[in-house]
Amino acid sequence: MNTAVLIENLTFKYDMDEVLKNTSIDIPKGSFVSILGPNGSGKTTLLKNICNILKPNSGNILINNRNVSNIKYKELAKIIAVVHQSADIQFDFSVFDVVLMGRYPYIGRFKSESRKDIEIAKEAMINTGVWEFRDKGINEISGGEKQRVMIARALAQEPEILILDEPISNLDIKYQVGILELCRKLNREKKLTIIMTLHDINLAGRYSDYLILLDKGEIRIMDTPEKVLTQENISSVYDIKVDILKRNGDKTPYIIPV
Repeated sequence: MNTAVLIENLTFKYDMDEVLKNTSIDIPKGSFVSILGPNGSGKTTLLKNICNILKPNSGNILINNRNVSNIKYKELAKIIAVVHQSADIQFDFSVFDVVLMGRYPYIGRFKSESRKDIEIAKEAMINTGVWEFRDKGINEISGGEKQRVMIARALAQEPEILILDEPISNLDIKYQVGILELCRKLNREKKLTIIMTLHDINLAGRYSDYLILLDKGEIRIMDTPEKVLTQENISSVYDIKVDILKRNGDKTPYIIPV
């Protein structure tokens, strides 16, 4: 099994507050992985360490068997693309221009976009269903449409790994399912390794190959949804009583608070 991201004994602190504690994870290439856990459990901090936005106090993060701290910024941007929780853009760029920004790792200093860059941006927009909005201002479209534009911009980077931090927060259920269906399509068809944080346990279980349950900065378990989503695990980490429901023929359990 080839590894996309290997985390070895990672510890991270904000000042004296230890947010991640001796964390070790092996994320296979081409897998769809969701990170679950209560608020403050360290989910976003973990993603920021993987992206080299934050530097660990100890431990290693290997991307394709290379220490992420040794990979230059532009080179890393060709391997990892990130979609942040908030798609807030201050200036009203056109949707097409926003997606084209994803080509920045490939454009030399004082160079402009090539025909190839434009074609790649167009393909990313078609794949995410936002080509029809290409001439609209980014702040003229809905939240769900804007999130798809951010994913298109990430795809324009031609990454091997797509990281998304709470990509469906503040969206209605239609757009939540739409974004996750899109991510699964990209995962299956483009062989993209996808790592995301989610609050919705049931949607995470439905779409992910593996779940990581994070609790107070420690990995409680990483496994398939049916092995992670148990009464014992969820009750212990979230401090809530739950029932487990399975539909006929469906391996993935559904969590119901009681």
